[in-house]
Amino acid sequence: MSAGAEPHASMPRRIVTGHDANGVSVVISDGAVPVHRYMPQDGVGFYEIWQTDAAPAPILPVEPNEPTERTLRVPPEPRGTKVRINEFFPGHLGPEGRQSPVHRTESIDYGIVLEGEIVLILDDSEVTLRAGDVVVQRGTDHAWANRTDAVCRVAFILVGGAFAPELLDLLPEDTRDSLMTHGPHDGPGAAHTEVHA
Repeated sequence: MSAGAEPHASMPRRIVTGHDANGVSVVISDGAVPVHRYMPQDGVGFYEIWQTDAAPAPILPVEPNEPTERTLRVPPEPRGTKVRINEFFPGHLGPEGRQSPVHRTESIDYGIVLEGEIVLILDDSEVTLRAGDVVVQRGTDHAWANRTDAVCRVAFILVGGAFAPELLDLLPEDTRDSLMTHGPHDGPGAAHTEVHA
């Protein structure tokens, strides 16, 4: 495989419902996920399924634009949500045994393993998750690693949150300064391949 080439990926199908001019429930779109990004340096694909920026989320008859055509920001907006599927391809571990950078977001993230096996790396331990397992990631420092020879697919539902004062009292003073508030490798010279369906 050439540098930056994407391994074989399985494009998810996304069905979005809405309302017609008479208030009847209809399918607005049915097809491949419109925004997909691949990070060749990590061997991770991001399928952006849906995103909201407020709570309660405004529900219009039809969305005025594609909500996933935005940055690859990992956490949602403070009162928002984000749904994505990540594919972790094998053979992309760094020397420290991780596939993603260690990061923390001010969010509650539900991770549902759809296929394969992935290791969740925390400060003091590691947990192996397999298809059907669900992790509730609550604002902790963590990283991911696919240490197998098969792809791992995980659906993530991220919900914007706020650290309670009781938690901030336990964390280092610079915790908020070190939060991931962007996408992995965002910035000048960031390497990722963006695909629009």
